[in-house]
Amino acid sequence: MEPEHASVKGRQSAERSPRPQPSPRDVADELRTRIRSGVLRPGQRMPTQARLADEFGVERGTVRQALRMLREERLLTDVSKGAPATVAPDLPAGGVPAGPGSAPQPTMAALTPRIADAFAARHVAIDALCLTAVSLTLAIGEPLRRIHAGELKPAKIDVRVLLPSRDIDLAFPAPVDGGAAGRTLQRHWLTHRNAQGQVLRHNLLALRSTHGIDVRVSFRALPFTPPVKLYLLNGTEALFAYYTVKRREQQVDQEQFELYDAEGTRSVLFAFEQGAGPRDTAFVEQSLRWFDALWGTISSELVLTN
Repeated sequence: MEPEHASVKGRQSAERSPRPQPSPRDVADELRTRIRSGVLRPGQRMPTQARLADEFGVERGTVRQALRMLREERLLTDVSKGAPATVAPDLPAGGVPAGPGSAPQPTMAALTPRIADAFAARHVAIDALCLTAVSLTLAIGEPLRRIHAGELKPAKIDVRVLLPSRDIDLAFPAPVDGGAAGRTLQRHWLTHRNAQGQVLRHNLLALRSTHGIDVRVSFRALPFTPPVKLYLLNGTEALFAYYTVKRREQQVDQEQFELYDAEGTRSVLFAFEQGAGPRDTAFVEQSLRWFDALWGTISSELVLTN
C-alpha cells in the first residue's frame, strides 16, 4: 500500500529529481487537437512560444519543434523565433467537439473541448481513472489558459484521480519476454506517473493564489492496471475508452525494449451525457457509482514520489 504522507526528506528528493517533460510530438498533438476542434480558429494568433513553454512545462526549443511539425502539416503559418505563429487561414472550420450522439474520437480530440466546457461551471468536478494522467494534464491546459485570460471564472474545482499503485506488477507497459526488464519499465512508468500528477496538481493549486479559487486535487492508488480510462465531468458526462494493448519497441534509459503497451492519448473516447436518453443516463450514473466505489474501498492513499 502507498503511504498517506511522504517524509520531508522524500519530498525534497522528489523535488530535486528531474521530471520527464512532454516531447515535441506531445505538444504538437495537443495543439493540433485545439486547432481541429475549433478551440484555435483559422487565422487566429497562437499564444507566444514563452507562454506555451510555460503551459506545457518545457523549453522553448521543444515548443518550436512542435510548431514546425504543425507548419509542415500546413496547420500553422509564420512559425519563427519572433512573433507568435498563426493558425492557417484556409483551414476548414473546426469540428464539433465530441458529445453525446457524435462519432467517437481520439482522446485528445474529444477530451480537450469537453474539459474546457466543464470548466465553465461554477463548481467544476473532474474524476479520472487512467494510467498516467498525461491526457488529463494536457487537456486541462486550455481551460487554465482561459481562466488566466479572464474568460472562465469557476469558484471551486475538485479533481480526483485514480492511478495504478506503485506496488503492483503492471500488466502494461511490460516487456514481452519478462525478466529484469520489467523493473526498468516499471521504474520508467512510475517516474512518468508521478511527474504528470505533480504537474497537474501544481497547475491547479496555483489557481488558489492567482485567482482565489477553492481547489482540491486528490490522488488514490488502484491495486490493478486499469484496462480502460474514464473521465467524469461535473457528474453529468462520462468519457470512456479502452486501453488497446499493442506490441511495439521503445527506448528507455538508452535501452531498446520489446514491450506490450497502450497509446493512451490516441485511445478512442465514447461520450455519454445524462439526459441524452435512458442508456446514456444509466451509463453516467453507473460510472459515477463505480468510480466512487473504487475510491472508497480498494484504492489506497497515493504519494507522487519515487
